[in-house]
Amino acid sequence: MDGQVLKADICVVGGGSAGLSVAAGAAQMGARTILIEASRMGGECLNTGCVPSKSLLACANAAQVVREATRYGLSTSEPRVDFSLVRDYVHRVISAIAPHDSVERFTALGCTVLKGRARFIDDRTVEAAGRHIRARRFVIATGSQPAIPQIPGLDAVPYLTNETLFDNTFLPDHLIIIGAGPIGCEMAQAHRRLGAKVTVLDLGPMLPKDDPEAAEVVRRALTTEGVALIESVKILRIERCDRGARVVVREGTNEKPIDGSHLLVAAGRKPNLDSLDLEAAGVRFGAKGIEVDRRLRTTNRRIYAAGDAVGGYQFTHVAGYHAGIILRNALFRLPAKTDLRALPWVTYTDPELAQVGMTEAQARQAFGTGIRVLRVDFSESDRAQTEGATGGFVKAIVSRRGYVLGATIVGRRAGELMLPWALTIAQRARIGSLASIIAAYPTLSELSKHAAGSFYSPMLFSRRTRAIVRFLGLFG
Repeated sequence: MDGQVLKADICVVGGGSAGLSVAAGAAQMGARTILIEASRMGGECLNTGCVPSKSLLACANAAQVVREATRYGLSTSEPRVDFSLVRDYVHRVISAIAPHDSVERFTALGCTVLKGRARFIDDRTVEAAGRHIRARRFVIATGSQPAIPQIPGLDAVPYLTNETLFDNTFLPDHLIIIGAGPIGCEMAQAHRRLGAKVTVLDLGPMLPKDDPEAAEVVRRALTTEGVALIESVKILRIERCDRGARVVVREGTNEKPIDGSHLLVAAGRKPNLDSLDLEAAGVRFGAKGIEVDRRLRTTNRRIYAAGDAVGGYQFTHVAGYHAGIILRNALFRLPAKTDLRALPWVTYTDPELAQVGMTEAQARQAFGTGIRVLRVDFSESDRAQTEGATGGFVKAIVSRRGYVLGATIVGRRAGELMLPWALTIAQRARIGSLASIIAAYPTLSELSKHAAGSFYSPMLFSRRTRAIVRFLGLFG
């Protein structure tokens, strides 16, 4: 330490998924590490994102199991939901995971943890918690926050975002959700299954980044359960009303009011960059995030950026992947570069929708007719039949030479079925590597094997093959 200046090998700004992964790895590999966090350790994923949302979904899915038990010959009644206890469950899960992300753990790993907001003084100095920090390398991992759309009247009514939703102790009577992306769809189904009336509004189609055919399976599931899904709608304004909030939309040439007790804004996210004074550090950025190269270096080569701060794919697993790239570059000077060809993502509705690599539309745009689409429906799985979960399909996009370009799975536990497809794409393997493995029976994993095997069906069951078999049969 030099006066009030702290010195380190690496200084990480942000204690979310990306920042914690960098800090833990760097400290355990012997680097002098400083971690700065302005709010709660664990960031958005632990406190207001993945962990609470999936915990709420688990409660909602349990309610749905009770509700549908009669199909299995069990006598039940409509589940009675105590939403305050549901909220308690969500926060118990957060509390169970929190020690892994805590100040105490990272201090024990060898990090110096500073609580406070960071800002750059110059191209090699950060100020936080009344101290100046100089490091050989900096990592900006400040995450993101909900993007609030410019809708007239929105700022005059109370509304929820993912940052406040999970503190709600009362089940909404009628939840209106603005945004039909993954968060909007997941929270719509969760609240509907817990007993709320739900309306979802979006300027465009639901799940616009996913395969439209797979999104249609999710759409049917939501509407069948009673979610009012209104897509490609123009929201004119938002007003207060006796029930809570009124959203006025345009239907054709007419205005239509939709009254709800609660309003949830789930219209995307924006990076947390405003207070960093990045200009002072010579770091170029824009509305979508910090500009980085494939090594995740910013325009200041001493400074890296990771996770939601760089925009693009805003997933926890991408943040973790970024951390590994940065550690190899910053500590070992290895020219590791990002490669997102095999990036998977999952929307955790029921059925789940999982994607890795190219969608069918992307592959057709890139390769035209030089692809094959392999498809197997969940109804062809004996395991899916035993569980009454036959809705959905596995779709693989393969080059004519058999290289896997992408896969889409919509159905029960789709996210858990995606890993072998991601591995095949990452290793640039051919479809035969999946077709030749032995899948346990009866499992949903057989669907992927059957889809892969169908690549060879036209050749195996052709007239030429039948002729060869008949010819060989002549020799006994």
